[in-house]
Amino acid sequence: MLLNHELSQLVLVDYQAKLMPAIHDHESVLKNARILAQMAKKCHVPVFATEHMPEKIGEFDPTLAALCKGRLRKSHFSACPEGLVDLLMAKPQASGNARSLPKHLQKASAAEPRSSIVIAGVETHICLLQTALDLLDQDLEVWVVTDACGSRTERNRDAAFDRLAGNGAELVTTEMVIFEWLENAEHEHFKTVLDLIK
Repeated sequence: MLLNHELSQLVLVDYQAKLMPAIHDHESVLKNARILAQMAKKCHVPVFATEHMPEKIGEFDPTLAALCKGRLRKSHFSACPEGLVDLLMAKPQASGNARSLPKHLQKASAAEPRSSIVIAGVETHICLLQTALDLLDQDLEVWVVTDACGSRTERNRDAAFDRLAGNGAELVTTEMVIFEWLENAEHEHFKTVLDLIK
């Protein structure tokens, strides 16, 4: 089972100013999140961010925020009770001449929501874990990008990965995701990927 960029959405969880310095290996975690977001943008994969109580934890990383289609502020640890699923599953509006078609043809022409949710963020064992488990509970495919996730301790992060895998999430890395989105070495953004991962 491989990721397809046309069926994917990227969710970036709580990469916030006051939290990031406390995260184990935070520079690498943030670098991989930026690579994911840049490639998502180039591959037309929608990118959404969650931001946990920014008035206390600081604003979402501005470099990542610039690549996001939308940002969801939250106070729950999981983003789902505050509308993430609705945001992800909103059906695209028909455009152009599709509106002039009969109703039964309009339905056929409307794109279905993207059900492969690629997710990364902090803290892995709290907000990311709870969000990912709620997404799985909604029968969505969840792909957790391990090298773009972090917690204050490796033990907490790794315990979250074990629990997520046991509940049906796919554990992947940044390079797995971006090369699966590209599919082949003749993709127009292949060189960009090589430059990003050097």
